[in-house]
Amino acid sequence: MTKGAATRRIVLAGGFMLPASFVFGQSAATLSPREAYEAAQAKRILLVDIRGAQEWADTGLPQGALPLDVDAPAFEVRIAGLRLDHPGKRIVLIDRTGAQAVAVAQKLAGRGWRDLAGVRGGMLGPGGWLAEKLPVTEYR
Repeated sequence: MTKGAATRRIVLAGGFMLPASFVFGQSAATLSPREAYEAAQAKRILLVDIRGAQEWADTGLPQGALPLDVDAPAFEVRIAGLRLDHPGKRIVLIDRTGAQAVAVAQKLAGRGWRDLAGVRGGMLGPGGWLAEKLPVTEYR
């Protein structure tokens, strides 16, 4: 194998290990739990809790959040419906620890969605919604 061919293979193999922020053009925006709470209360954003029903029952929902299970059938169709019902509003996702919300926002951004964000720390992570002692509502 020539030196050039070996270099190309190394470069190509390394390309599969690019960070998601490079692949999607930028990392997903995040808000602190307090920023998300204040923006939701002021009706500047749609706060969407993407956890499942058992987690909502265990901790409650962040005050002002809409429950929409990311694992439910037609999640993307339902979130697209929210976008149509609330044009121009940023959609901010919250999950258990913040990681899945950012991943979902990046995935949707890769499909052309804009103005999405995740809540840093989610509900239960360090510095998250509950750690900040922000209000929750009971899920029924």
